[in-house]
Order: sequence, then structure tokens, then C-alpha cells
Amino acid sequence: MSGKKFDLENRLVDFAANIVMFCKDLPRDITGEYYGNQLLRSGGSAALNFGEAQGTNSDRDYINKAGLSLKELKESRVNLKILTKVHYGNPNKIQELLDEVEQLIKIMATIIKNKQ
Repeated sequence: MSGKKFDLENRLVDFAANIVMFCKDLPRDITGEYYGNQLLRSGGSAALNFGEAQGTNSDRDYINKAGLSLKELKESRVNLKILTKVHYGNPNKIQELLDEVEQLIKIMATIIKNKQ
């Protein structure tokens, strides 16, 4: 495994962990529960799908799994934007998460493009 893949894996794991910690602090009302649960799934799934991508046997399968990871990152980004609009969660933490997810999206999109 190359250093770049290991670094990206760590960043995705860190992002998922930061999402978990962020969601713990969301209000426990219908909005907080709904968007928090969605964000937990998409943020964690990005890391898990990338882990699967690293174990694939073909470029096509790798692109498919990395594409799923990219899709989940984009879903997380939209979710964070919604939470920003409705003033849910710590705004500084949301901005940190948005900054990181934007970087991860760019990295993942570039990886997929270079594999095609």
C-alpha cells in the first residue's frame, strides 16, 4: 500500500470520527435525529467504501467503490450545508467539517479520474 492511500484512508477515518463526535452534540429533536443519523451513515460510509476499494482486483471495481465513497462525501457535504442553514450544531465545527469534506471530494474525484 502506498503512503498516499494510507494517508487518505486516515483522513477518511478521521472525518468519520469527527462526524460521530459532531452528531453526538446535535439537538435530540426530530431534525437533529434525522439529519444526524443521515450524516452518521454517509460520513462513515465514505471511509468504509474506500476501504473496500483498496481490496479490489480491477480498476473497474476500484472506480465503482471509490465512486460510492465520493457519492457519500457529497451527501455529507449537502447535509452539513442544510444543518448550517437551519443553525443546527456548532457553526465552527460545521465549517471545519465542510472544509475537510470539500478537500476529500476533490481528492477522491481526482483519484477516480486518474484511474479511468
